Amino acid sequence: MTNIEKERAHHSEKNRVAMTSVAAAVFLTVSKSIIGLLTGSLGILSEALHSGLDLIAAVMTLLAVRSSARPPDSDHHYGHGKVENLSALGETILLLITCGWIVYEACSRLLGGRTMIEVNVWSFVVVVTSVVIDFSRSRALSRVAKRTGSQALEADALHFSTDIWSSSVVLLGLACAKLGYNTADPIAALIVAVIVVSVSYRLGKRSIDVLLDRAPLSMRESVRAKALEVSGVRAVHDIKVRTAGAETFVEVSIHLDRTLTLESAHELAHAVARKVESLGRHWSVLVHTEPHTANHT
Repeated sequence: MTNIEKERAHHSEKNRVAMTSVAAAVFLTVSKSIIGLLTGSLGILSEALHSGLDLIAAVMTLLAVRSSARPPDSDHHYGHGKVENLSALGETILLLITCGWIVYEACSRLLGGRTMIEVNVWSFVVVVTSVVIDFSRSRALSRVAKRTGSQALEADALHFSTDIWSSSVVLLGLACAKLGYNTADPIAALIVAVIVVSVSYRLGKRSIDVLLDRAPLSMRESVRAKALEVSGVRAVHDIKVRTAGAETFVEVSIHLDRTLTLESAHELAHAVARKVESLGRHWSVLVHTEPHTANHT
């Protein structure tokens, strides 16, 4: 299979798993909303709102995956990969909005004494079903994200993974309410909000880091180590790393013996590029060569 065929297969797989996630989010949002309204459970309603925003996030992910597949053009020399990072940042904002509503409503019920809810078998059915679907979608999204290097799918997988924990907390709250501890439901909703804030922080930080072209020190050191593995490279400096979606772009300067021919220097530069590109699946490396002198270390 050629590289072009592999990329097409990856884009097709990413698109398919993103569409499936949209369908799953639609089902969860509708089912949780119906049961939440029928029972009056704030825990389930908070989960319904969470799933509703997950639906928006899943749609954003689908659009981002499709947009990021577009090749570089005259206006976007590095491609359209950062659309995925913008999508992840948008998901973060939506999650924080969710938290604001959940905290407000939960505190109102606790302080106002409005904690009576009706718990029936359907309350448990919809939450358990949610956990099963979230687990399935999280695994599928994580698997494709790792295989294709998609940050948008990785963010979506984190959403579904978080839903597993938050749904489990709501399930515990319903069980307590069934036993007569009605305050457990709004308390469970507050715990959901804490979980969502934690995930939002991690998603937002990672998205902003990528959009601002922040490169971890460990990544630069890995590039340096790989370049120095090539025999003939005397020194390495001026390493620059940036990511855009699933793509990682690297620029690095290497020092070579000043007596080398142009052809030999060119071959060493290609060898360094291949070494560095072995660090990841979607790496593009540009190598600049300089003559080595006694002043260089």
